[in-house]
Amino acid sequence: MAQDNPFGQVLVALVTPMTADGEVDWPGVEKHIDDVISAGADGIVVTGTTGETSTLTDSEKIRLVEVGRDVAAGRAKIITGGGSNETAHAIELYKHSEQAGADGIMIVTPYYNKPTQAGILTHFRMVADATDLPVILYDIPGRTGVPIKYETIIRLAKHPNILAIKDAKGDFSEVSRVLNQTDLMYFSGDDANVLPHLSIGATGLIGVTSNIAPAPYRTIVDAVNRGDLATATAAHRQLEPLVRAVGTHVPGTVAVKYILHGLGRISSPRVRLPLVGPEEWEAALIEDEIDLVQGIPGVDFHNFRPDRNAAAGGALPKIAGTTR
Repeated sequence: MAQDNPFGQVLVALVTPMTADGEVDWPGVEKHIDDVISAGADGIVVTGTTGETSTLTDSEKIRLVEVGRDVAAGRAKIITGGGSNETAHAIELYKHSEQAGADGIMIVTPYYNKPTQAGILTHFRMVADATDLPVILYDIPGRTGVPIKYETIIRLAKHPNILAIKDAKGDFSEVSRVLNQTDLMYFSGDDANVLPHLSIGATGLIGVTSNIAPAPYRTIVDAVNRGDLATATAAHRQLEPLVRAVGTHVPGTVAVKYILHGLGRISSPRVRLPLVGPEEWEAALIEDEIDLVQGIPGVDFHNFRPDRNAAAGGALPKIAGTTR
């Protein structure tokens, strides 16, 4: 690899714990960050999709970086995700995140306004120009409406600050092509595909299920690093029903909070509208998957006590400070 990795390999796309009325639970945030770092994460992505970036205020996003930096205390890298589909606003957010102590930034493709590839290229370049931090591009066309095409990735790879890409479109042949043609690091953005991505040369993962179980992802990455496919495959298979529980029935954020609350690791499963907790039948499906989970290090589902009533509905945030 042509450059050092400033991000880590096992990155958690952190949920943002909230109180029952939808406020950010700051002590809960500190505890959760410490929990996942202690269990093997070496990078934390705050304010990403899983962190409910769409419904966080700017001031909350910046504070999440500050809290992450303070709790990590050098044990893990703090990456700020999210951004904006308005280039000027994205630049402002990332500049403030840099000042708040972020170690890197993850820029999502502008969503909803469906720019051309020229617009995507310009957006990423301008944001990367505005920061000294290393940049991860976030390619998730299922949410943004547009992919970052291969030709655009190749051009962006020439930017000195753009070092990596998070892949959530599942085109393995393109991953191999980009790895052959650039020095970009690849991060798997799909929990079910972490081991396949690593097997063709990806650097690591930015995971959702790792909020619940970072340890087996640490096992997978360390095993791949030393060429031990058998150990990596065993951990991958052990994770499969939990990955299905998190990623199949409701948005990942909703499922993770429901499960973490059932395990007693966060105080409330609340998400902010328009997300809502799982309906009765969705909760039942999640619990059916969890019944199949066995022996995952650091997670004891014998103590799983989900509270469907606490998860029902959503909560409006009380807007404070900057509301964009």
